[in-house]
Amino acid sequence: LLSVLCLGDCELHTSCGIQKCTTDFVSFTSHLNAALEDFDLEFCKALRAYSVCTYRNSKACRGNLVYHSAVLGIGDLMTQRNCTKNGPTSSTNSEMTHDPCNYSGHTEEREHQGGEKTPPPTYLFCGLFGDPHLRTFKDHFQTCKVEGAWPLIDNKYLQVQVTNVPVVPGSSATATNKITIIFKSYQDCTDQKVYQAMTDDLPAAFVDGTSGGDERARSLHIVEKVSGRYIEMHARYIGTTVFIRQLGHYLTLAIRMPQELVMAYEESQDLQLCVSGCPSGERIDHSGHLPLPVLGALLPGAAAPHSPSGYTLETATTKCHEKMLVKDIYFHSCVFDLLTTGDANFTAAAHSALQDVEALHPSKEHWHIFPRSGGDGVGRDSKFFGLLCLILVAYL
Repeated sequence: LLSVLCLGDCELHTSCGIQKCTTDFVSFTSHLNAALEDFDLEFCKALRAYSVCTYRNSKACRGNLVYHSAVLGIGDLMTQRNCTKNGPTSSTNSEMTHDPCNYSGHTEEREHQGGEKTPPPTYLFCGLFGDPHLRTFKDHFQTCKVEGAWPLIDNKYLQVQVTNVPVVPGSSATATNKITIIFKSYQDCTDQKVYQAMTDDLPAAFVDGTSGGDERARSLHIVEKVSGRYIEMHARYIGTTVFIRQLGHYLTLAIRMPQELVMAYEESQDLQLCVSGCPSGERIDHSGHLPLPVLGALLPGAAAPHSPSGYTLETATTKCHEKMLVKDIYFHSCVFDLLTTGDANFTAAAHSALQDVEALHPSKEHWHIFPRSGGDGVGRDSKFFGLLCLILVAYL
């Protein structure tokens, strides 16, 4: 039965780690009795644990004949015993059951090693959409210019860079037309992977043509939700999820990442929009308040004129209200973008950005952000009214 598991020869390949996998498999199965009713169940659990262990060592054991013989032997034995690839694994050895390529399992490993309960990891959210509007990891909401290439995230595990281009001739308004993401090499879980999306080119694969890891581990993979329009990236080994969408001619991005990994960066990597927000010279909003362009309201009784976009405040508000019933900052972003650009696709961008928040943000009570001025934040009663009109002149 175990003729494929050459224990003696494995001693020549200790750096590979296959000997430990094999030894553990033997310990899992040596006490089993084929005459017992639960033999197949326990044997399959041991085989799955063996398979997980060999996968963890696949990089170090590349080219090792003993390793490849073991992999083939595992496949044969699983076929003979009708074992499924997915299912429980033997749990008498904590090292065997822990998956180093699953971030959610790191807490359990630390608890086992230290003997103390550790709190569950804290996750943070960052999003970029529209004209462009940025929600930082600290839940600060900003509207920025940031034309050209800017880093959203730059830490030990991940780099995310966006490129923003002008939207309206003669205006400082910009939107994102290119996103580059680098997943850095991490242990045996993944080699460095680079992903790049551009307007009208939202691939479901990395630049090397692959779409993710081995089917059994799936430590890093891409899921295409809507062809050419919406993809999700799941980096299980760092507990990170990324959504990228194309709406109209521009891209949106949303990301959830563990706080301890977000903060794993050097002093030289301090320019990160998701961490520190936009530089003050690049911001269009006023101390976190979104400046809704309001036209003509200074003239009591006057008919509301059209902005250069072709929308009035009333028509833009009505259009955005079709998608978003709650008048939070995402609703105001929608109105702002319509008045600025006249592009109705920005309505869908704001709506989708809020959907991404609801899918990825860990705290439901923080999904919605409301202007601190109270009420709608639009119209003659806003205490920011004078400021908004002045900003409109400068922005358009």
